[in-house]
Amino acid sequence: MRDVEVSRFVRATPTELRRHLSPATVVESEETFTVREVRDLDDAILVTAASGGLQLALRFESRDDGLYYAQEGQEGPFESMETWLTLAPENEGARLTARSRVSLGLPLAALTDRVAAWKRRGELKRALENVARDVE
Repeated sequence: MRDVEVSRFVRATPTELRRHLSPATVVESEETFTVREVRDLDDAILVTAASGGLQLALRFESRDDGLYYAQEGQEGPFESMETWLTLAPENEGARLTARSRVSLGLPLAALTDRVAAWKRRGELKRALENVARDVE
């Protein structure tokens, strides 16, 4: 299991960011998967996304400081993946932080999980860049 974190200042208030950040927007902003379906559940939102022949379900929960989401079930590239997307007021805008914990569940976890974390860091950086571009 590996943790990665990226952060960036965004010239938009936390309120403006919250209006923009839907589960589908977050998935699309990472630029890895395309959203196929969004389902409202009683306590969460389930996003089904696909890329190539791979499909996965992500369970999103709203938090006071942003969003939490995790890969649901066994389908998907990870054995486990969970991400916290948080917003905090800063100067005339907000600090947007994405923190993720990933594991591929493969032999040689020290190496394979490091590769997974490297790829996940790239997805998170793209997500923050795309969100900032869309709201600024």
